[in-house]
Amino acid sequence: MEVILIERVAKLGQIGDVVRVRDGFARNFLLPQGKALRATKQNKEKFEGMKAELETKNAAKKSDASESGKKLDGQRFVLVRQAGETGQLYGSVSARDIADVVAKHGHKVERQQIVLNIPIKIIGLHAVAIALHPEVEVKIIVNVARSEDEARRQARGEDLTVARSEQEEAKAEARVAADKIFEKSQEGPVAEDEETAEKPIAKSKKSKAIDSVEQVDPKLTSGKGPRGQKKTDMATEQANVNPAKKSKKEK
Repeated sequence: MEVILIERVAKLGQIGDVVRVRDGFARNFLLPQGKALRATKQNKEKFEGMKAELETKNAAKKSDASESGKKLDGQRFVLVRQAGETGQLYGSVSARDIADVVAKHGHKVERQQIVLNIPIKIIGLHAVAIALHPEVEVKIIVNVARSEDEARRQARGEDLTVARSEQEEAKAEARVAADKIFEKSQEGPVAEDEETAEKPIAKSKKSKAIDSVEQVDPKLTSGKGPRGQKKTDMATEQANVNPAKKSKKEK
């Protein structure tokens, strides 16, 4: 489809240029946004009559955009979003999100003016272009972070995606080293100490048992010995007495 541009369109042409574009691009963007007219004979004549007025309006819009651009160019805006340890966002930052945060700070910006081909999906500092006018474009810095504190650290130049991953690796290495030390302490010196500790205990038990036997045996033998000796002594005495009695009767 051929159209007549009634304002400058980036990578397409200047005011008054007749260009050929795809039908979908013309119907969905150029014509609804008022950036072009169908290149018909009637519209060409219409454009010649309004060309001077369009150029005057365009100059005024460009001037206003330049003034706004001076205030906006290089500005930094913070967007706090949830993200994983590696910095990957749970979602994304869109052109609408950026337009909203810029508008909250007193700058008049529309979503269509945010030049963002791909949504932001990771934390960090992102340079984003804003087309305030077809001939005026400025850049801002969008600081996407998990918190205000992290945003300040990123503004100082710290890369939190790298820092987080290195911290995790350091923690993992420390855990592995601690586990190895703990295992060695259980398998090595501790086991030997337990064995050496058990042997003296066993010997002490045996020695105690022997000592107890030695202590008990003398008592047992001393107790049986005298009693047995007394019985034998009494029997011998009776034997000695009885013969004496019999001898008297016999007499």
